[in-house]
Amino acid sequence: MPQDAFHIRRIANELNTFLKGGRVNRISQVNKDELTFIIYTGKSTVKLILSANASNARVCLSLTEKEPAPVAPNFCMLLRKHLQNAEILEVRQYAFERIIEIDLHCTTDFSESTRTLHCELMGKYSNVVLTEKGVILGALKTTALEDSTRRVLLAGAKYEYPVPQDKLSPFDGAGMRSRLETYLSTRMEEVDLESLSLFLFENVSGLALPTAREIVLRAAKKAGSVKNTLSSAYGAPLWEFVGEFCLQEPCVPCLKIQNGQAVDFFAFRVDGGEEMPSLCKAEDEFFTRRESKKGFEDKKRKLENTARGLKKKLTKKLQDTLERLQEAEKAEEYRVKGELLTANLYRIEKGMSGVELENWYDENGGMVKINLDTTLSPAKNAQRYFKIYNKHKRTAEILTPMLKNEQAEIAYVDSVLVSIANAESGLDLKEIEVELTELGLLRAPKERVGGKKKEAPLPYREFEFEGFTIYAGRNNIQNDRLLRDASPDDIWLHTQKYHSSHVIIAVRGGQVRDEIILRAAEICAYYSDGRDGDKIPVDYCKRKFVKKPNKSKAGFVVYTDYKTVLVKPKLEV
Repeated sequence: MPQDAFHIRRIANELNTFLKGGRVNRISQVNKDELTFIIYTGKSTVKLILSANASNARVCLSLTEKEPAPVAPNFCMLLRKHLQNAEILEVRQYAFERIIEIDLHCTTDFSESTRTLHCELMGKYSNVVLTEKGVILGALKTTALEDSTRRVLLAGAKYEYPVPQDKLSPFDGAGMRSRLETYLSTRMEEVDLESLSLFLFENVSGLALPTAREIVLRAAKKAGSVKNTLSSAYGAPLWEFVGEFCLQEPCVPCLKIQNGQAVDFFAFRVDGGEEMPSLCKAEDEFFTRRESKKGFEDKKRKLENTARGLKKKLTKKLQDTLERLQEAEKAEEYRVKGELLTANLYRIEKGMSGVELENWYDENGGMVKINLDTTLSPAKNAQRYFKIYNKHKRTAEILTPMLKNEQAEIAYVDSVLVSIANAESGLDLKEIEVELTELGLLRAPKERVGGKKKEAPLPYREFEFEGFTIYAGRNNIQNDRLLRDASPDDIWLHTQKYHSSHVIIAVRGGQVRDEIILRAAEICAYYSDGRDGDKIPVDYCKRKFVKKPNKSKAGFVVYTDYKTVLVKPKLEV
């Protein structure tokens, strides 16, 4: 990602054109790293993002809506206090560094002043600092006094710029020429485009490697070859061309697309790039897609780990129940031993450790060895076996329904895992998160001050086929709602012996042909844990034959009067 000084310079110029003279209407903080400014420019209202995230640091205009933090953090409150209704005087780049500065004219009933926001876009060291007359009023990321650091980022301290790297300014032609001659003198092989690009990246301040490659490529085209760029005889040599390019190269915003994914953005044309109306738009598009993908993957992994943790816990509990039930199944064996001891009391003497008796209950006859407690009489040994028999019998009566409940719980968690695996966007995960929260597996999110705004139900997956609408639930909560919304004569589908989405064909008085049922069955099989199979059985029946038992888990139903079709899972027609 070329978020270097070359690109930041052009971003700052764009922002200055858009925002100069605008007023700050509202300030909010999305998370610990990102601030949002709503600014009225006199013509329209725009949203400015200030992000100090290590991977996504940026300052740009954005159209993406993000939910603010439930409670505004301290730095956000500080900005509201000092910058609310402030006028933007200028947006600029500091020197040729990865720092954007925003000067604001702030007025109150009793005073007016100029304050500056320093947006440092430096990877893991990114920060946003508010100053007045060079003194820090507050920072998004502060430093503790005990930290060993050359920069103090605390309110009241003097603001100092980050210490520059040991690199040359792109406008220091003499210094660059000297380093380049030293570099060339130590190389055995001839320089090429990549080696010169690496030289610029490692020795010149404010250039990302993609920008350095573009500079060398442009210089080589102008001079006729890479070798010619190292000589003054062929026009502007490389050490002069770098500064010229950084200052004069026109901005041609471009978003690079590969396999349908935004992989980078540039201020110049690149192969595979799509030209954008502005660099802000290109940057916002790139980071929005990147953050959406990462946010989706992180949430999906979090929900999946939570569900798998629950399944592991339930599986261990089930295993314990099975072992206890297996032991309880020996109850009949203890009853037989008690009966045999009772019938043969006359043959047994106290103090015996065991006895072999004829087993009348075995069809094949034979003998059975019975262990005895030497401290008990023969009659009490028989009673002991009857007590063990009764204990195992009661255990089996308790464990049998418990076993069914535990198996149902695991099946339910499996259905949640299928919903998570089939999720294709953050929308698909939203209600799954609610479902796991209601189970007590996730902590309920804090509500915003003023209460939680009522949200509209998330839409079902929807497909059109030959004039019929086919709906598929995204998760168990939606499956229940889909069932409630369906008409009695609508067709309901679900995979047989697999966890899947519930699918409804909205009949609306029409005649549902076999082709439509097969298409709906393919969709149902696709959104199941049998997606990778070849022929998946899918049951279907009218909605009126589907019942949801009282107090059953979300997504659980029973159904009758059904037929079955075998289909290959397929989403596209």
